[in-house]
Amino acid sequence: MSKLLVIDDDADLQYALGRMFDSSNLEMTSVSSGEEGLRLIPAMQPDLVMMDLRLTGMSGLETLRRIRQLEPKLLVILMTAYGTTQSAIEAMKLGAYDYLLKPFDAARLKTTVTSAIKAARDMRRAVSTQPPGGMGEAELGIVGRTASMQEVFKLIGQLSRSDVTVLITGESGTGKELVARAIYDHGGRSRQPFLAVNCAAIPEQLLESELFGHERGAFTGAALQRIGKFEQCNHGTLFLDEIGDMTPATQTKILRVLQSATFERVGGNESVEVDVRIIAATNLPIEQAVAAKRFREELFYRLNVVRIVMPPLRGRREDIPLLVDHFLKKLAAEQKQPPRTLTPGVIEALQRHDWPGNVRELENVIRRALVLSKGEALLVSDLPRGFANLESVPQNGPATAMPSDQPGAPDAAAVARKFFHWAKTEPGTGIIPAVQRELVAQALLETNGNQVHAAKLLGITRPTLRNRIRKFNLRGNPIPALHAVGNS
Repeated sequence: MSKLLVIDDDADLQYALGRMFDSSNLEMTSVSSGEEGLRLIPAMQPDLVMMDLRLTGMSGLETLRRIRQLEPKLLVILMTAYGTTQSAIEAMKLGAYDYLLKPFDAARLKTTVTSAIKAARDMRRAVSTQPPGGMGEAELGIVGRTASMQEVFKLIGQLSRSDVTVLITGESGTGKELVARAIYDHGGRSRQPFLAVNCAAIPEQLLESELFGHERGAFTGAALQRIGKFEQCNHGTLFLDEIGDMTPATQTKILRVLQSATFERVGGNESVEVDVRIIAATNLPIEQAVAAKRFREELFYRLNVVRIVMPPLRGRREDIPLLVDHFLKKLAAEQKQPPRTLTPGVIEALQRHDWPGNVRELENVIRRALVLSKGEALLVSDLPRGFANLESVPQNGPATAMPSDQPGAPDAAAVARKFFHWAKTEPGTGIIPAVQRELVAQALLETNGNQVHAAKLLGITRPTLRNRIRKFNLRGNPIPALHAVGNS
């Protein structure tokens, strides 16, 4: 359960926030002064503090200074009716996560609090490079004993001795963010903030403001100065995920930060100095993007000081039993139940799958099986359709789909995933565009047009999926069903 500490001497506001955040997943505690808050923090260990800038007794500004000395990683959201004053700006420079004007916009308040609590929990959960004996809230594992994973673990250990920039590459779902957090946990900045930004998930026009902040009046709706992730993360670690999806303009600004440790907020002229360690990640073939001029060569060399390549799950099938055991313990801890056992055949069925969604897909399969299982042990029949029949699927070529109404046939989506992955990894096979179109169309059909889910189904990024939709003119057109896919 997450913990929220509110420091405000307004009893009505305390009551309103208590109603707003009345949830079984969030425990809220209120105090009326900075002194009370500072006494409570060591014992309570809150995930987030919401504090008024003007308090009776110790000011909010002084309380924030003391909090930063006491718990450097504790995130603080300031609340104020005087957001345009110099004191609010100074508070943000001291490291506040955000500030909000009273009266609140409820939607923005909830979004900000949710985002802050997630960031706080991520910073508190240590990442282990060994399979943990028992899963608890405070530990996540990067699991693997294969040679490729041992190389990853060695690099994490070596990187703990420096603040060098790191580039993590690999397919979606291989655990790039866990590796970034393990580097942070074992490094010299582990007592400072760690923030993650998914560059592909934020609209282009908002990403620059999210990273660098903006000045008041910089654009329509910018009523106040806002501090970006670089300033929030000063002296800490910033993880830039899916950096290959950045626009050229944002790439240029990132390059400047890496070169000079300075930047300007959107709409501003004043240079802001920061000391931030950058860890970046992408699932794109980044060298190809550089060669095609879609990614700046200078930025690539600045990021690629140390490279960690995450192996796909199909390349380390020996780790699947360890991963399954890890997820069973993790999910059992979440549900406060004893871990489930496996019946014979489950591991073999899982090891025959190609896992285009990698470790993330495996976790989702185990989670689904636990929800649908009727007994204490997981059966092969608890796995998604098609897993029991994977022994008939060729390992080095495309699958031939059986009509979905035949007993025991793999579902069309599973066949589409396998064929799409094969088509990506076997460039000399000459896959005809019509077949590619059907694969994308079937994924959209299976997910009712949800592009995020369709991209995950196919094991590609959402921008790649959008390109395929445009290329094959699928937007707004009838989506055909995938009946069969054969060798071409």
